[in-house]
Amino acid sequence: MNIYHQKQRWKFLLFIIAVIIGLSSLWYTNELVKKLSVEERNKVALWAEATKELSNNNPDQDITLISKIIIDNRTVPVIWTDSHDNILGKKNLDPEKSKNQQYLKEQLIIMKSKHEPIQIGLMSGDKNYVYYKDSILLNLLFYYPFIQLSVIILFILVSYFAFSTSRKAEQNQVWLGMSKETAHQLGTPISSLMAWLELMKLKEENNELLNEVSKDVKRLETIAERFSKVGSAPVLTPENIGLVLNNSVNYLKTRSSNKMQYITNFSEDHELFVPLNIALFEWVIENLCKNSMDAMDGNGLIEISLIDNTTHVHVDIRDTGKGLSKSKFKTIFQPGFTTKQRGWGLGLSLARRIIEDYHKGKIFVKSSEIGTGTTFRISLRKAV
Repeated sequence: MNIYHQKQRWKFLLFIIAVIIGLSSLWYTNELVKKLSVEERNKVALWAEATKELSNNNPDQDITLISKIIIDNRTVPVIWTDSHDNILGKKNLDPEKSKNQQYLKEQLIIMKSKHEPIQIGLMSGDKNYVYYKDSILLNLLFYYPFIQLSVIILFILVSYFAFSTSRKAEQNQVWLGMSKETAHQLGTPISSLMAWLELMKLKEENNELLNEVSKDVKRLETIAERFSKVGSAPVLTPENIGLVLNNSVNYLKTRSSNKMQYITNFSEDHELFVPLNIALFEWVIENLCKNSMDAMDGNGLIEISLIDNTTHVHVDIRDTGKGLSKSKFKTIFQPGFTTKQRGWGLGLSLARRIIEDYHKGKIFVKSSEIGTGTTFRISLRKAV
């Protein structure tokens, strides 16, 4: 399992744990709300019973105790009505608004929709009803887990963002240091190889062999230059992108299997200028083409098209490889993502950095179909 999939698994596991904690909190609070709701109904029932006894003026009852029961209800809003919905009393409603009959009627409608009324049978044979709604405390408790969950999620998101930013900055520093050191280390053997080549030329060794070795040494110089530019703001100059693409394809042809076929839908003679850093842009083309070769196991077709679209230029690279599922269109550019047994999964991530960060363009999977192939698109703004 590669690093990218390990990270994805850990993220998924943490998400599941967070969901379990959230659902457990909601379930526990819901159970608590149910119990408190029953307690409040019992309290209202006791209040109604006390009100009935007080209304009936039952001499056998302790009026002081009954009055205390009525007074002690300081949380549950209640409205007491007769059988015709005429309001006889109220408690724990807004004292200012309670003077307004319309407000009381609105509250009565709300209470009817919330709970079944508690019926009071009077000695006269009439019936009164006590309507109520949940106390402010119970309502706050009901919404508490949602507020708690929101705060937890916000905290996790902020922490994750801060951690990711810090980690990316650290990764950038490591990547920059590694690139600079690689360029520095390549410098010594390249200089030595160049010296040996000059010596071989003086001895008139096989010219064809020397030319091929010279090309590879030149290539090593280009690679060292690329690594030295990583992390620094590259210089972009207007370049004929058709000519640059043609040079890249010609190099790849000499370093590819005979089973690989290249088709180019552009002409280097057609001048189409784009701000480029040639060394870095060629690196992107090579990475994409090598990625396509791997997807085709070195046997297939790579088609490179150049599309002039008013203000932008599109470079489409199509292969006849294994293809990708849509779920991988974005993740394929993540550092560490790879479908190969070997490799660090940095090629496409580096390509995106070069195109989007350095050239201010776009690179993405234009289309792909399993078993048919994939098309990558690079979009760059034309030179002014």
